[in-house]
Amino acid sequence: MRTPRTAAVLLPLMLLALGCAPQASSTATDTSSTPANQTPAECAQGKTLKPGVLTVGTDSPAYDPWFRHNDPTNGQGYESAVAYAVAKQLGFATSAVTWTKVPFNASYAPGPKHFDFDINQISITKAREQAVSFSDGYYTAAQALVALKGSPVSKATSLADLKKFKLGAQTGTTSLTALRDDVKPDSDPVVFQNTNDAKQALLNHQVDAIAADLPTAFYIAAAQIQGSVIVGQFQQTTGTPEQFGMLFKKDSSLVSCVNEALANLKGDGTLAALEKKWLSNTVNVPVLK
Repeated sequence: MRTPRTAAVLLPLMLLALGCAPQASSTATDTSSTPANQTPAECAQGKTLKPGVLTVGTDSPAYDPWFRHNDPTNGQGYESAVAYAVAKQLGFATSAVTWTKVPFNASYAPGPKHFDFDINQISITKAREQAVSFSDGYYTAAQALVALKGSPVSKATSLADLKKFKLGAQTGTTSLTALRDDVKPDSDPVVFQNTNDAKQALLNHQVDAIAADLPTAFYIAAAQIQGSVIVGQFQQTTGTPEQFGMLFKKDSSLVSCVNEALANLKGDGTLAALEKKWLSNTVNVPVLK
């Protein structure tokens, strides 16, 4: 889960904020629905900050695999691609989309916004919904296993392959729930008070692998534990998976339009195809089933 920028990483690869957080709300802020006979483009007319322009916020630097080459405008990387797909649904050509820098912590602070929506791996939580509004989730954070390179568990290709290994996760997290309910290892998962303890246990060979949401696993493997790898990713089937949502000023009338756009993109398979392209194939993280 994205946390305040004190935990952000300044590396040009697939990095995100440190730590698995307790289970977050997956329900976006309630908004008025779009009439059934109205398209997202018709809905969005007259609702943006600037007529004929969609202003999208994100932080800078912007990192892989969410944005490629620190350039949100190129349409590459999962979130950049999703933003432009939503823009198209809303009736905005690529040339009509402008980007603005929004520090992560400032995005969900109370007050006026200088963007129509912000897309920046922002988890939907009840606390944040007190000050801002969210779209429906455009990404459900997959769970992942991080292990030391060359270890037996690093060769696992399915959830069944993981059962015999000693696995661990931080207490109170979706990752721990996923281990217990989806992986169901032969021995109870080792429970840690925080992610730092889990990482140290992995380095000390006290556990074979540690579970984290995929964004956090990117950060651990790329920046924190030299010689570690992501064994694979899988979707949690129980509990309340963490979701990222587009962020708006509180009670923005544009939310319902974006939710219609996202529903269309989910329905026609666009979101799934973009996730596979940018969060599986590009970063070579296999899916464990």
